[in-house]
Amino acid sequence: MSLVFHMGTFEAVFPIDRLYAKNHMWALEREDGLRFGFAAYAVRLLQDVYFLDWDISADMDVREGMQIGDIESSKAESSLHAPLTGKILRINNALLKDPSAINVDKYDEGWLFEIAADTTPLLEASEYLQHLEAVWEVTQKTIKGQLNE
Repeated sequence: MSLVFHMGTFEAVFPIDRLYAKNHMWALEREDGLRFGFAAYAVRLLQDVYFLDWDISADMDVREGMQIGDIESSKAESSLHAPLTGKILRINNALLKDPSAINVDKYDEGWLFEIAADTTPLLEASEYLQHLEAVWEVTQKTIKGQLNE
């Protein structure tokens, strides 16, 4: 089952079997940690990811909010930040050669990295949907370049 957030005419779908971070990443519980990827909301805003670079590697400790890499797409260039504090277990190295899986299979082959963490300041799908509704107006203005109007 999934929840849907309407971004104009686009429907961003969020599987309820995952947790979500406010930086628009999903997290799927795995045996030894959490696997992260971009939520449909982020993928829609980025559109056509074509470059990904990591500042992290396996066995590296990260803290919530720490810059862990960079991403470029047809719509934006952005730094990537750790969604929580923990130890990087794995990164999806296949995305370095071909990040298009982020665009086409965001909830499976397009996963980004895995982290082992003691605590998870993450949201259930319904809480994430409420967060999106709360920030959507500001997001739309930002996209349209009207934030200072």
